[in-house]
Amino acid sequence: MKTNEMMSLYDYLGHAAGNQLGKEVAAAAQSLNVPVKMRQVSNSVYTGLVCLYPKDFLSTYFKYKVQDLV
Repeated sequence: MKTNEMMSLYDYLGHAAGNQLGKEVAAAAQSLNVPVKMRQVSNSVYTGLVCLYPKDFLSTYFKYKVQDLV
């Protein structure tokens, strides 16, 4: 996997992130001018657009978010 790969939160976390976390990540990406792409998905649980973020951004975001909780 390339580190500049674009990933959804589901792809990165391995499970659905939920609305609240999705909004938090989107807000952080916007405030940092991180490029965001969109992808259409359709499965038994969800149909619609999901945001794709650079893997490096997601790694950094969750590293510091976890550290803030400690």
